Amino acid sequence: MKIKVCGMRQQGNIEKLVALQPNFIGFIFYEKSPRYVGEELDETYIRNIPKSIKKVGVFVNANPGYILDMVKKYDLQYAQLHGNEMPDLCRSIRQKGVNIIKAFSIDEKFNFAMLNNYKSFCDLFLFDTKGINPGGNGTAFDWKLLKKYDNEKPFLLSGGIGLENIEEIIALSKTLPIYGIDVNSMFEMEPGVKDITRLEELFSLLRVKEQEEAEA
Repeated sequence: MKIKVCGMRQQGNIEKLVALQPNFIGFIFYEKSPRYVGEELDETYIRNIPKSIKKVGVFVNANPGYILDMVKKYDLQYAQLHGNEMPDLCRSIRQKGVNIIKAFSIDEKFNFAMLNNYKSFCDLFLFDTKGINPGGNGTAFDWKLLKKYDNEKPFLLSGGIGLENIEEIIALSKTLPIYGIDVNSMFEMEPGVKDITRLEELFSLLRVKEQEEAEA
């Protein structure tokens, strides 16, 4: 179970997170987000984050040129497209050597069949809760809806994930191709500032589970 921590922007907070060695660290390049990076990121530091931690830029209906500029500036490995981007955009950016995470907002009306249009042009899907904002709403969708997912493409699960429901996700991962979890607002002290102590608990919990399963 991979761990992606999203919505980072403060230098000291980022450094503490990097010490925990998440699998992915996400930076939001969407001006309307309360976690928008703005001018806060130290370009040199971000570029030199250890290669074992994949850097993800989160974009919402952004211009492809802007996405590629940010990928180059911060040496991002992934572009997470969190808006209404079409398959062609995913394809064109992926052809430039950028890994693509395509996010989808899930509710009971979501048509999982439409994912077939995207799967050839994406490395991972991300399933988030449909809410007022494109992400970071802090609520979970009904995970039973994932039973409709009949695709082999692995995905990140997002939306309202906290310490109290992680066991449920571990159970779900037995029957679904959950590649990892994407955590954000449930581990914050304020938008863009993560509670490192709570993240340590999460990392410890998941890594103990992994160890137990490896030994079983």
